Amino acid sequence: MKHELKMLPPEDNFRTVRILEQLARTNRALAELKGYARTIPNQHILINAITINEAKDSSEIENIVTTHDEIYKAMTQSNYKNESAKEVVDYRSAIWRGYNLVKEKEIITTNILVEIQSIIEHNNAGIRKIPGTVLKNSKTGEVVYTPPETEKEVREYLKNLEEYINTDDMIDPLIKLAIIHYQFESIHPFYDGNGRTGRILNILYLVLKDLLDSPILYLSRYINDNKQTYYKLFKEVRETNNFEEWIIYILIGIEETAEETMKLIKDIQSEMEIYGEELKEKLPKIYSKELLEGLFFEVYTKINYIENICGVTRKTAMSYLNQLEEAGFLSSEKIGRDRIYKNDRLINLLKNK
Repeated sequence: MKHELKMLPPEDNFRTVRILEQLARTNRALAELKGYARTIPNQHILINAITINEAKDSSEIENIVTTHDEIYKAMTQSNYKNESAKEVVDYRSAIWRGYNLVKEKEIITTNILVEIQSIIEHNNAGIRKIPGTVLKNSKTGEVVYTPPETEKEVREYLKNLEEYINTDDMIDPLIKLAIIHYQFESIHPFYDGNGRTGRILNILYLVLKDLLDSPILYLSRYINDNKQTYYKLFKEVRETNNFEEWIIYILIGIEETAEETMKLIKDIQSEMEIYGEELKEKLPKIYSKELLEGLFFEVYTKINYIENICGVTRKTAMSYLNQLEEAGFLSSEKIGRDRIYKNDRLINLLKNK
């Protein structure tokens, strides 16, 4: 069935009692997350940890399934053979690229989305140029939606979306995020990678509107856990223009995810403090704040990382890592020509989220 996609902005102002009540709760949760994250000395520790989980969860929605262990191996070895793990690592790179571009340009453009998609998909196919793209029911094969078909149409819708994203108006940014997400996925501008690009767009918009300082909140886990509702409400918007339930669904997702992210941040911070105290006690000669942060900056480390972080020679860095492994702070594994040292405590924290 053909449903004509409307240009933005929508006619409704979405100021229903239910939306406004949920909006207040969601804004409060997001503000608490932003404020708490600012108290962490090195936010990159949080970003690195959280984007690993997001990359994994977002990819699972597209049936790209892998494990944390495989992801870490793909992160440390450029020619690692697990394609699913490599796709997850590329998704993480796309998040970083998008974040840096938005911070630099203070705007979200079609070109930024095209670049993000190219990193995810490893091609420069860009905007769809060939008609015939349809979305089908995976069980019945029935065509449920036909997105804009010609390249001209797709670009017109993207231009309209870009203007909507970057224009300040009276609609709360979190309500706009729900509308933007729906519109982007309905435009379906690429041959592949639309879902993952759209989920990165969500976090970039939160950063653009200064609702978060860094990319630390993602809806992929929430969407995965509530996938049937997601598609049901998406269909309702398309067929009946019922935006209220869709907006509330997205707002609840942001609220719940902000609370879960806050808990993860607190768990990481607590683990770092415990780890640091134990390190001071067991290996006082090598302890430093730089070393501690370096061991939590990523879930793994290498000899050259410790050289750079601590400003020591390769021989000294190797000695540090050997002592840390012997004392039970790290475990090591040979991958290719390199030996990597894993922070198993941080890995286990992320696996359990």
